[in-house]
Amino acid sequence: MSGQNAVTPSAEGIAASVRAAGKSRGLPPVHLWNPEFCGDLDMRIARDGTWFYLGTPIGRPELVRLFSTILKKEGDDYFLVTPVEKVGITVDDAPFVAVDFEATGEGRDQVLTFATNVGDKVSAGADAPLRVERDAETGEPSPYVLVRANLEALIDRKSFYRLVEIGEHHDGWFGLWSGGDFFPVIPSKELPT
Repeated sequence: MSGQNAVTPSAEGIAASVRAAGKSRGLPPVHLWNPEFCGDLDMRIARDGTWFYLGTPIGRPELVRLFSTILKKEGDDYFLVTPVEKVGITVDDAPFVAVDFEATGEGRDQVLTFATNVGDKVSAGADAPLRVERDAETGEPSPYVLVRANLEALIDRKSFYRLVEIGEHHDGWFGLWSGGDFFPVIPSKELPT
């Protein structure tokens, strides 16, 4: 038999590859993995953080967590990456959702630590900035925090409302302090009085 048999990528195959690589402490070094592109996988992460495979929600949290650890963003594209496979997936907005946060300290000494839907924890600061995009038509904010290596979490509505309650004015902006950095949310003059 000559040539290679093409193998269609599957979620099961990717999961098996990650499990076979063994368990190590921390996240896999996906930034060091650059295998050939194997094609797109019918996998999508919805805006609310739900992961779908072949149009069906993935109901096993441990499987979603496993896939989340091998997620990589290149440009505007998202991939699941193992040392030997790289498959494209669709992400509707951000790959993660920040579902809660804890605030410690006050003012410039405040630290905001976010928890995501896949179990990551990240403290906002210079290496994990907060940003807010506003819809051009409605003005509705979409807040994000950088979780790791170009991968952001959309901050859920209840957490964002709680963040607004502890926000402060600084240099003409209303925003949030965390890790010694100020993250602007909206110009102070645009806030209702």
